[in-house]
This record gives sequence, structure tokens and C-alpha cells, in this order.
Amino acid sequence: MNESGVKAELGTAEVVDIMRLLPHRYPFLLVDRIVDMDGDRSCTGIKNVTANEPYFQGHFPDNPVMPGVLLIEGMAQTAGALCMRFVEDFSKPPIVYLMAVDRARFRRPVIPGDTVYYRVQKMRNRGKVWRFRCEATVEGNIVAEGEVSAVIVDDVE
Repeated sequence: MNESGVKAELGTAEVVDIMRLLPHRYPFLLVDRIVDMDGDRSCTGIKNVTANEPYFQGHFPDNPVMPGVLLIEGMAQTAGALCMRFVEDFSKPPIVYLMAVDRARFRRPVIPGDTVYYRVQKMRNRGKVWRFRCEATVEGNIVAEGEVSAVIVDDVE
């Protein structure tokens, strides 16, 4: 067990599992798989970028580049799925809202054919508020990085 009482374990989540944890769906679900879940401390999400992604039609038609804001969103979704794995039993999943993005940096473009690895590391959590250090890599090179904060909201009515 770690300091927050969560058993250390390496786990994975396939897309069906991710869709149980998050409300996002195509074309806005930006994580295809999650690997190396280490309790509530860290995990790695994977996104296979393909030429038929809808945003490439306009960003940019002759030079397709994945929008940086979607890299941040992919990191946040990976972190959100990790948070949701440790919410007590729920019949209807609560929502994880992105609260803040800090220290975001973009290092190089992500293009069709790239496989993006979203690595998220929990910095802390207090109650329903979580903070993560994140980086997105392609072939071992950092393409984006930053810190994200999120809150779990039980009732959105």
C-alpha cells in the first residue's frame, strides 16, 4: 500500500474499460489504451494517430498536425481515467472536470502515423481534487508536457 492507502499494482485498461471510466466518445476520446497503471500514482495512455482523424481536415490540410490542445486533452483524459479507477462503487460514473493547465509546453508536431504515449504522474490529491505532472512522447521524444488539475464531481445537475 502507498501513502494514500492504494495497493500498488500494474494494470491496463482497454478502450471499453476507458469508456466505462470517462464520458468521452469518438471523435473526442483521445486515449486508445492505458498501460502500466501503478496504483493511483501513475500510468501511461496510448493514442495511435491516424490520417483520418477529423481535425486533420482543417489543421492543416496540406501539412496535418495534431492540435496541441488535443495533446493536453489526451494527457488529461489519461489522468482522469486513473482518478476514476479509485472512485468507490458507482452506478453512474461521476464526471472529472479539468480545472487547470499549468506549465504547458509543446516541443514538436505530432503527425499521422505517430503513436503518442501520455505519461501521467500524480503530484497530489486532496479529496476530490487531483494534480498530475504529464508528458506526451513520440518515439521517446517529448512532444508536449505540463501539469493538469482535475476535480471529480458526483452530481452535475
